[in-house]
Amino acid sequence: MHQPKAVWAVAFACVISFMGIGLVDPILPALASQLKATPSQVTMLFTSYLVVTAVAMLLTGFVSSRIGAKRTLVAGLAIIVVFAALAGTSSTVGQIVGLRAGWGVGNALFIATSLAVIVGSASGGFSGAIILYETALGVGIALGPLVGGELGGISWRGPFFGVAVLMLIALIATLTLVAPTPPPARKVSITEPIKALRHRGLLTLALTALCYNWGFFTLLGYAPFPMKLGTHQLGYVFTAWGVLVAVFAVFGAPRLQARFGIARTLYANLALFAVNILVVGLFVNHRAVLITAVIVAGVFIGVNNTVTTQAVMTVSPVDRPIASASYGFVRFIGGGLAPYFAGRLAEHYNIHVAFYVAAMVVVLGIAILASGHRLLTEAESQTFDDTSEDAEDAAEEEALVEELGSAS
Repeated sequence: MHQPKAVWAVAFACVISFMGIGLVDPILPALASQLKATPSQVTMLFTSYLVVTAVAMLLTGFVSSRIGAKRTLVAGLAIIVVFAALAGTSSTVGQIVGLRAGWGVGNALFIATSLAVIVGSASGGFSGAIILYETALGVGIALGPLVGGELGGISWRGPFFGVAVLMLIALIATLTLVAPTPPPARKVSITEPIKALRHRGLLTLALTALCYNWGFFTLLGYAPFPMKLGTHQLGYVFTAWGVLVAVFAVFGAPRLQARFGIARTLYANLALFAVNILVVGLFVNHRAVLITAVIVAGVFIGVNNTVTTQAVMTVSPVDRPIASASYGFVRFIGGGLAPYFAGRLAEHYNIHVAFYVAAMVVVLGIAILASGHRLLTEAESQTFDDTSEDAEDAAEEEALVEELGSAS
């Protein structure tokens, strides 16, 4: 909790940024109804946003190494403000899809740089910085559906204008509280994030995250339709889901990792998540079971987010901003394609098939992860060493405080 003001400013902006993921969830059925669109067309709001975010991730290192981290954060936030506001003025699904793509560019610039800034500036060591980042992610995901449901109950345009206002506040906080950062001495080329994927450990974890995100965003993007709930009710369901994401990202994941290790935690978590999605597919026409299963999915998503992000930042041999960009590029591709394919599978076959396929993709992720087991074990060993060093530093600080207290 004892962080510099700049870290809190960036963390707040992260909360608002991640709100944008779940913000549109409660209004998807309303958009489909009011704008005369099919579910697969509406889920393109996720696809355009996340696929463009993925591709734009490749540019983040190139940009930030030339204008500095703070200017990159400010540029990303400004782009989000503009495109979120414009989305609120749209009159067709096609226009919103296109504007969400522009929103994705700003999101990419912000997400990759914010993680690097928090890791570089936060007190409490590397592990503490990752947990702080995942806390912001979890809180944002939890609040997104709640805000989307409340504002969407007034009008489907409300969530877009709401994000624009909140992001404007985050932009002002970043401009005010984050110190200017000069560009790094070394300029990053556009191809470096792609070249970083030559490292097997980074590629293995990124592909595992792609498979996991396929299941994640199939639930997030398509589960609202069979629930057949109102905008407010959908907001409450996905808020409960998001609260579990936040709680298990912050409290559950570190404890599970400390007790069972990175590898066993991820294997078990992904397996349980696949079973969870299978339950959704089997009981998609039973509202109570469907809602319960979707909410419970937040447990597995929260654990996976924290453990995988920390493993990626540890196992990668490249600079952390480049590793973040490479990882984000691959995993967001899965998240972007999943909702659209879920809609198409539901239209061509039936709604059960969309979730069956998602469960199988998550199982594929377990197989990919197992192929890099040795590298994952090495990452776990490195994480343990880093945690030990952090504990030693904290103990030294505590001893110094006690000495100063005695002296005074």
